[in-house]
Amino acid sequence: MIDEGKAAPGFTLKDQDGQKVALKDLLGSPVLLYFYSRDNTPGCTTQACDIRDRWSQFQDAGVTVLGVSPDDADSHTRFRAKYDLPHTLLSDPDHRVMQAYEAWGEKNMYGKKTVGVIRSSVLIGADGTIVKRWKRIGAKQHAEQVLKAIDALG
Repeated sequence: MIDEGKAAPGFTLKDQDGQKVALKDLLGSPVLLYFYSRDNTPGCTTQACDIRDRWSQFQDAGVTVLGVSPDDADSHTRFRAKYDLPHTLLSDPDHRVMQAYEAWGEKNMYGKKTVGVIRSSVLIGADGTIVKRWKRIGAKQHAEQVLKAIDALG
């Protein structure tokens, strides 16, 4: 279970440059882990660009931002370049990390049940515990919600 106050599941995934990124190497500062369905889709682009537009606030708070989708490194590289995204994008093609964070499963799309990525986020504290979890998030409200939660940490 992904519950606030519990240890975040560890992971290692490759980023847009093919480099391995491990949660254990990022501890010591907060980490925002957000899950999205696909590069270059309208909602996912809105979400990523909102983070970009508020990037200085994330930097001021010392937060590492990681976007996770099933897309491969080449897709992430193009997506980052097209929208000038400053944060890291990770590839989870087998949905292993998404499943561990309960971000892969059944969802309702336009009245039809499908299985796929559940747009959600987890704020992980510097000590590796889950500070806040958003089970389902709106693309336009995401960055603001996260920044408010970070401010509440003090």
